[in-house]
Amino acid sequence: MEALDTLSDAALQHRCATRRSGAGPDPLPSVAVIIPAFNAESTIADTLSSVLAQDHDGPVEVIVADGSDGPATAEAVRRVAPAARIVPNPERNTSAGLNAGLRATKARFVVRVDAHAQLPPGYVRRALATLARTGAANVGGRQLPVGTSFFTRAVALAQTTLLGTGNVRYRQGGAEGPADTVYLGVFRRDALDAIGGFDTTLERNQDYELNWRLRRRGETVWFDPALVVAYRPRGCLRALARQYFDYGRWKRVVLRRHPRSVRLRQLAAPLLVLGSAVGAVLGGAAGMAVVPLAWLGLLAVGALVAGVRRREPAALILPVVLATMHLSWGIGFFVPTGPAVTGKGDGLTDRSARS
Repeated sequence: MEALDTLSDAALQHRCATRRSGAGPDPLPSVAVIIPAFNAESTIADTLSSVLAQDHDGPVEVIVADGSDGPATAEAVRRVAPAARIVPNPERNTSAGLNAGLRATKARFVVRVDAHAQLPPGYVRRALATLARTGAANVGGRQLPVGTSFFTRAVALAQTTLLGTGNVRYRQGGAEGPADTVYLGVFRRDALDAIGGFDTTLERNQDYELNWRLRRRGETVWFDPALVVAYRPRGCLRALARQYFDYGRWKRVVLRRHPRSVRLRQLAAPLLVLGSAVGAVLGGAAGMAVVPLAWLGLLAVGALVAGVRRREPAALILPVVLATMHLSWGIGFFVPTGPAVTGKGDGLTDRSARS
């Protein structure tokens, strides 16, 4: 495919019309936007509005995989996007919802969107251009947490600092190029079909795992820092703790299946919890305190630096937010996910997609 990012609308249409001599005009690439949703009636209207505002000239399908408790999310979808297709997701699993959306479309490109996210103008056009320019299987960018309250501004700050998320590019930004994973993603459909889609046994970390399988197959996952997607952080400490507890649990599952995918940043929180436990066993209360005290000091210094740099008053509670993220992830890492997790997802064709 040829690069599309520098073409005007008229030039793009002309090039597509003349690409194959004597064969008539090529259709513009078909795109499916797939949104897994679960009780998302408070956020999905903004998500859909951002999707409908995209300027892609080819056919665009909007598919919502709804696993909600009641009809409120579906009703919100119909108010904002009456033409959107709503497919059931009885498993209430993000991966299952994404695969249900994939089975419902024949589009050549797939845009994966969360019901808490908002796409910027030109996102789809830019992503397709980057796919064409790089030959990648998946193109994505940076997650930009946007807080609307004192607490969520603190979470947004935590999620964009090294102390909060490590050196992952889709959180911190960085240079364009190949990456281990990206936020959300715009995919070539053929690449998703070739690996069997998303792993439905994973409740979290499914994007990282899918991108690992793409890269193992020889495909490229490409980070484009110009693709910045707004995201609403969890609104209370309990919801944040649950989110990161689940991150830790499912990260362990992915690392068990794909040991070579491990990154040092993913082990920081488990090592914190393990170090505290070992200190308690070997040195009693004094030994148990060494690691946490050093860690709390680091959080306090990091919060001060971040607050001064960003001029964000919410940094006052940043140590509490960071501690919740770290401890929840670290504890979750050691909690079993249960016997139902076998490592064999149904994928798109009822077959395992392991690599």
